[in-house]
Amino acid sequence: MAVKIGGIRYVPGMYDQKRPAGAQLANMYFRNLDKKLVEKEKMKKRPEVFPTICFSRKIGVGALEVADLIAGKTGYSVADRELMEYVAKRANLSEKAVACFDERYPGKREEIIRYLFGEKSFIKSDYSRNLFSSVISMASLTPTIFVGRGTHLILPRNRTFAVRLICSDTYRINRLAKILAIKEEEAKDKLKKIDKEQRAFFKKTFGKKDASPYEFDMVLNCDHIRTPQDVADIVLEAFKRKFAEELGTTSL
Repeated sequence: MAVKIGGIRYVPGMYDQKRPAGAQLANMYFRNLDKKLVEKEKMKKRPEVFPTICFSRKIGVGALEVADLIAGKTGYSVADRELMEYVAKRANLSEKAVACFDERYPGKREEIIRYLFGEKSFIKSDYSRNLFSSVISMASLTPTIFVGRGTHLILPRNRTFAVRLICSDTYRINRLAKILAIKEEEAKDKLKKIDKEQRAFFKKTFGKKDASPYEFDMVLNCDHIRTPQDVADIVLEAFKRKFAEELGTTSL
């Protein structure tokens, strides 16, 4: 979901670095994926889902910037809200990711969804099923850092390092106002609208009102740890320790 603020298109997670639009992100992601699929034999010898970092956040806290910093050190791909929305809403892209997964693990995707969510009605919409299937498939095809869309609730918990970034509304308002060079009152109004839509998404998709701290491996308050690089370093070190046995032989 993007909104116009002061004539500028703001996508939740936006920061100073320019990012491609959804279509470009999807093309880049699957182009890189096609290269990695050349190593099929190697990929068959690993678990269904790579160790994955999932960021949940109050919108405007700067999670995407942190994810990009971690990706720069690890070589992981970053799947942000805009990329996941784009793939989930376009059946051809969703089907491409799903087909790659199903080829290697027949029936496993539906098994994971049933295990995580049972037969709950909220996953019966086409959008929800596409989103869940795409996220599971993307996480299995290349090491990925996910930002937003409740991905920590979708992926197997034992394959996920789940991080919640929080901050005060004052922090978010100030940050957004500086990024877009607008008045704080305007930033405040827009964040209220975005927050409302985010809550509606979680209620409709997961049947949840709030993100419980018990869902996460780590909760960081960016009012007190303000430097994105510091946040990235803390998350990456904890991630490496959680999956030390698996990641010990990698270049992370």
